[in-house]
Amino acid sequence: MARDAAGEIYLVAAELPETEKFGIRSQLTRAAVSISSNIAEGHGRGSDPDFARFLKIAQGSTRECQSLLEIARYLGMVSETEKADELLDRVSKMLYRFIQKLNAKPN
Repeated sequence: MARDAAGEIYLVAAELPETEKFGIRSQLTRAAVSISSNIAEGHGRGSDPDFARFLKIAQGSTRECQSLLEIARYLGMVSETEKADELLDRVSKMLYRFIQKLNAKPN
């Protein structure tokens, strides 16, 4: 799901003006990749507290993407972000539930 969101965000980012190559476009794509990267890194840490910490970082990257898409829409740089918004919302909810589950487990 996080990879799907990243793929969709890359499609949206490609619509951004060339002047945003090192601005919103760069920030948006880095945050999108950060979501699945932090999930993977946290999983590889081998402990639930570490995993939960990295999932929280992934959650932050999800919110960052949502904010950047909102700014790009507000500035009229992109017109359609509905699919990316939906995927990010789903990822955010999944991360939240997973974090809650990990935090509920006894250490």
